[in-house]
Amino acid sequence: MASLSSFAGADSGIVRERPFQLLLLINVLPPLGTALLSPVLGSLVEPLGASTANIGLMMSAFTAPSIFVIPIAGVVSDRYGRRPVLLFGLVWFGLTGTAIAFVSTFGAALALRALQGIGFAALTPIIITSLGDLYAGTKEATAQGLRFTGSGLSQTAFPLAAGVLVGMAWQYPFLLYAVAFPIAAVVYVHFEEPLDQSGGMGGDAGEEGGEAGEEADEAGEEGGEAGVRTQLADMRRLVAQRRAWTMVVARGSANVAWFGFLTYNSILVVDVLGYTPAEAGALAALASLTYALAATQAGRIADAFDDRLYPLVATNLSMGAGLALAFLARSLSVAAVGVALMGIGFGLVLSIYRSVITALPPPDLRGGLVSLGEGSGRAAATVTPVVMGVAVALATRPLGFETAVRAVGVGAGVVGAGVGIGCLLLMSASPPIRTEG
Repeated sequence: MASLSSFAGADSGIVRERPFQLLLLINVLPPLGTALLSPVLGSLVEPLGASTANIGLMMSAFTAPSIFVIPIAGVVSDRYGRRPVLLFGLVWFGLTGTAIAFVSTFGAALALRALQGIGFAALTPIIITSLGDLYAGTKEATAQGLRFTGSGLSQTAFPLAAGVLVGMAWQYPFLLYAVAFPIAAVVYVHFEEPLDQSGGMGGDAGEEGGEAGEEADEAGEEGGEAGVRTQLADMRRLVAQRRAWTMVVARGSANVAWFGFLTYNSILVVDVLGYTPAEAGALAALASLTYALAATQAGRIADAFDDRLYPLVATNLSMGAGLALAFLARSLSVAAVGVALMGIGFGLVLSIYRSVITALPPPDLRGGLVSLGEGSGRAAATVTPVVMGVAVALATRPLGFETAVRAVGVGAGVVGAGVGIGCLLLMSASPPIRTEG
């Protein structure tokens, strides 16, 4: 543990705490929604009766529903607790994902992917919110960073297994989603409701969690539509404030760069640079590993600066410039340098963003605001591949395919980093959050 503390900071001792360990266990699943399919999409074209032009809908079908469901999941978790939402998400995610192995048409697979996206909406945002319930300050930033590190490791290991399994049968990778069921059983037995915590691990955050639990009970007693309307009205007032909506938009902008890379990585490596799909997979693994390692340092970096504006601007620049370098590269080694810079920036910027967002609202609105931020991220993840595809198609005729791909990739880096930095500057000039009615 001493070695972990020297690497990730003094707050890394939270890895010994059962609530954090259980949240990390739950967190194994959500990253696999997209990462598990990345190396196998091409192998699904023939058996599902799809085409190379529309197989990418297997990604968009998963991300699109969560845009609308994530805010609902956040409100439900604020009213009824985190634990029941997490349990539903685990079972639903595993059930709908595993079921894809037993269908034979593209339409059925797309429908199940859309249903699986509902399960995702009940997992990642609630995990992030639960960490905000349990911890505060740099401890919470460390928790968010270590959670994100777990995501990176999950996105590295499982896709490698999927790449091996798809060589045996196209259905086998989807059976990996069944790992959700034993995880759900462990969570059902051991996970305690974070909103019921009245002290301990998180200090002030624990007290806030206890207060939030009392408020949730009172809201439940009031019951009915009036309580829901009041909570939604409070959320609207919160998000209307510039300090809140700028962070929601900034959270989404980071996914423009990341999903721009995930979508066009294989095209860049194979069709533009002339390497193999295996080398494209290695580049994707490098991206996941670098963001996983970088995320472990989120707490330290947050602790080193009085104002998180500066590290967030720097990490946005690293993310955007790294993606641009990868798409401008003429060799795999140069592309790898760019991907590493992008991964470092992405791992840090998302970890710190999430820590900032969980600290902005009062506890009874935390789940709602976190969910809006995550919904913003899913919206960017859904739209980015579509917009990039249209842009490449339009630019290919005047520029040629290679130049079009490079230009659009650079553009994704500029947009992702530029929007994020613009929102951060707006936020820094904004008044504090007002919570009174």
